[in-house]
Amino acid sequence: MPNGMKRTFTGVALVLICYSLLGFLILPGIAQRIANQQLAAYATVPASLQRIEFNPFSLELSLFGLRIGEQDDRQLAFERLFLDLQWDSLWQRTLHLANVELIEPDVEVRFAEDGTLNLSQLFEVPESEPTTSEGGDIFPLRMDRLQLVGGRLAFQDQRPSEPIALVYDALTFELHNLATRSDGSADARLTASGPSGGRIDWQGDIGLQPLTSSGQLQISDLQLKDLWPYVRDAVPLTLKDGSLEFSTNYRLDLSDDLALRLENAKAALGPLALDSPDGHKLIRMERLELSETSLDLARQQISIGKLRSRNLETWAAREADGELDWQKLFASTSDKTDADAPATDDTAKGANAPWQVLLRDAQLRDYRVHLVDRVPDDEVALELGPLDLNIREFDSLGTSPFSLELETGVGKQGAIQANGQLQMSPMSGKLAVTTRDIDLRIAQAYLSPLVHLEVRSGLLASELEVELKSTEPLAFSVRGSVDATQLHTLDTINNRDFVKWQRLQLSGLDYQHPSSLTIERVDLSQPYARFIINPDLSTNINDLLVERSEAGDDNAQAQDSSEPLAIRIGGIAIADGSANFADFSLRPPFVTAIQSLNGDIGTLDNREQKAASVNVAGKVDQYAPVSIKGSLTPFDPLQSLDIATSFRQVELTTLTPYSGKFAGYRIRKGRLNLDLHYRIEQGRLNAENKVVLEQLQLGEKVDSPDAVDLPVRLAVALLKDSKGTISIELPVQGNLNDPQFSVMPIVWQTLRNLVVRAAQAPFKFIAGLAGGSDADLSHVGFEPASSELDSEARKRLDTLASALKQRPALRLEVEGMSAAAVDGALLAEQRLQQEFRETQYRILQRRGDKVPADASQIQVEAEDEAALLEGIYRSRLKQQPPAEWRELDDEERAAQMRKAVLDSWRDSAALLRRLSRERAAAIKGYLVDVGLDSERVYLLDTGTTEQGSDGKVATAMHLGSE
Repeated sequence: MPNGMKRTFTGVALVLICYSLLGFLILPGIAQRIANQQLAAYATVPASLQRIEFNPFSLELSLFGLRIGEQDDRQLAFERLFLDLQWDSLWQRTLHLANVELIEPDVEVRFAEDGTLNLSQLFEVPESEPTTSEGGDIFPLRMDRLQLVGGRLAFQDQRPSEPIALVYDALTFELHNLATRSDGSADARLTASGPSGGRIDWQGDIGLQPLTSSGQLQISDLQLKDLWPYVRDAVPLTLKDGSLEFSTNYRLDLSDDLALRLENAKAALGPLALDSPDGHKLIRMERLELSETSLDLARQQISIGKLRSRNLETWAAREADGELDWQKLFASTSDKTDADAPATDDTAKGANAPWQVLLRDAQLRDYRVHLVDRVPDDEVALELGPLDLNIREFDSLGTSPFSLELETGVGKQGAIQANGQLQMSPMSGKLAVTTRDIDLRIAQAYLSPLVHLEVRSGLLASELEVELKSTEPLAFSVRGSVDATQLHTLDTINNRDFVKWQRLQLSGLDYQHPSSLTIERVDLSQPYARFIINPDLSTNINDLLVERSEAGDDNAQAQDSSEPLAIRIGGIAIADGSANFADFSLRPPFVTAIQSLNGDIGTLDNREQKAASVNVAGKVDQYAPVSIKGSLTPFDPLQSLDIATSFRQVELTTLTPYSGKFAGYRIRKGRLNLDLHYRIEQGRLNAENKVVLEQLQLGEKVDSPDAVDLPVRLAVALLKDSKGTISIELPVQGNLNDPQFSVMPIVWQTLRNLVVRAAQAPFKFIAGLAGGSDADLSHVGFEPASSELDSEARKRLDTLASALKQRPALRLEVEGMSAAAVDGALLAEQRLQQEFRETQYRILQRRGDKVPADASQIQVEAEDEAALLEGIYRSRLKQQPPAEWRELDDEERAAQMRKAVLDSWRDSAALLRRLSRERAAAIKGYLVDVGLDSERVYLLDTGTTEQGSDGKVATAMHLGSE
């Protein structure tokens, strides 16, 4: 081989050897030493690089064992960084890396309480002089593949009230075809396992000129507890359970402004459990799902295609000060947020346009809401659920209407349904609302401060169309029908029924707020009312009103100045009504009842002075018919009135209290026929009244300071005609608007004939007429404490009825009798059993149980009587049981209380009198049932007697004639 060639080969070999030694050994060592010197110079914590390897032929560079941080507290580290540099970087003037691998990187990201980031404190780099760059070109780089394997990212944040610590391990990242000076994009993929089993998956592309990215992001099983400290500092809620899943397609563009779009986003939340800071339950939810959702950051718009949620349960309360507990819960957070928020000028505020949220289809299923109102003295609890809600086409800007469908239970048996459309701006909408079996007892706590009234039962149903027209001023309308059933109210002062009805129907309801109320028809089924005049001449209605302060007088005056509400009621129908009237200003008190009240009232209108027709009929004390017919202007009776009232066959014995007070005599017997005809035109009264008294007999004299100083007995005798009838016509005329209005003298009709009353015929005689031989029919015997007719009594009355049919001119007088010695004990026992049933009935009503129509149908078990007896003893005797009874066992104590209660009723005059009247009524009822005209049987005032020889109590009967 020529020497020249040898020298060439030798030179090349030496160059290769030197290049190899320099590349493989010298440069890596020098680079490692320099790297460690620089780390020692600038790092604020221990830092080192274990080894550097370089292949000068393949240009492959590997860095091993970077450690930054204390031995047991590494903050930044990796096991190996591999770079595969390509030779074409020399002539393409672009750093070309065919492959980059980062093995087991480990990063600790920590924020201190003052917000300091640990990574920013790892190095102390001297400030460099600012350089000016005329060109804004990015560093030329092309990377064929970048891979991160086995990464770990630890995150700690001491800024929240409860520090946060998260660790993402098994982190892998892979990127392909990245070029800084190319319009193309690089493909990338990232996966990481988070704390508590969560996982992040991302894949997409990245473009650098301009900076863009698009792809898919998926977060699985993210436990909210890991991030909840951030939320809790903003919202004072305690998280008990909660997880989140999220996936979306996205598009990010930073070429101009920040532009981010999410498409086909899906999110699922649940199960979720939130409590208040003091441990009370607030929210329990099984699942909430969002799908077909998109977000446009530039347009500030979120569109939710579908929202599905089920089995949410929440609790809310209005506290005694009127604020919601949720409102108080967020009040402190809101105040803090307002205080920390930086001041902004009006221009900046105007530049922030509101976000738009579009909700296409939302379905909430099986929700339950627990509401409590602590403002009333008695806490009110209301349960709503299961609640189903559908919302479609909702726009948060409120410029277009959205549809709503709601269905929920209310309380134990109530239900509400609503569907229609609402619009937020301007606020308006139409809803069809249906309610069913709403328990009216929920209103009790709000009525108690106003009236001494207890709502024992009542159910509300309705079919309504509600239209909201505006909120400023408030204008809305309500149309439809309302049905209130089983209303029962109790006067809590006297513990007696006040007003009740079986059913109240309002048809054709049309309320236009605030101007008018129209009701086409009101139907009342089995209404009942009690009216009482007290000894001081006040009424039970006055007693029921709770005294209130005059603080609201200013508001009342303001309301009075506004135009009154226009009211129109097309008609009122009353079916099977009843009422009780009592006048306790008299001695003895006057008590009567009206039954079988039926009729109609015509149109009532306070805007048109048109007379309303009245046609009502009923009965007083079961047998006496009463009718009211005519017309009147209800809102101004002095304008026009024409009413004719007729009473027929009213038993005058019920009027004994009035006759005793004003005439000075009790009424022994008699019937009343009364015709009243009142006419008013423009305030002028023209009345024609006719009173007819049949078979009036006065009883004993009564001392009364209000009695007229006239010979009443003589007057009665003179006024009776040949048939024993007194007829009085009383015309009245005058101007009702004149304070000096006077009533014309009462014109007494001339006494025509003096009636000679025949002596009472012996009962034995009429018994013979009916084939009763010498049977004594002057009395009927009753078993002690009973008003039932036995077979012997019915046989005696059959004989008596047959005889009276043969003597049509005769009248029978029945005098109800009772004997305290015989009836008292059994009456007391019956009264106690009745009290047991009524007390049990009230308990069942308060619990909301279904009860029969009357307390008499309640069956009280013997073992339940002892518990009820305690309350009956205190209520009846108005005292506590004696202290010495505490030493007795339960059975002896109950026996003592039972004896005391029975003794209090044993000599009750009211019970004995009622029994006497029931016995007399039983006799009359039987005689009427077997064909005797009711007009021939009179009920006398009750009396007392001794026990008969056969152990029965005799009720006396008397005979009279016209």
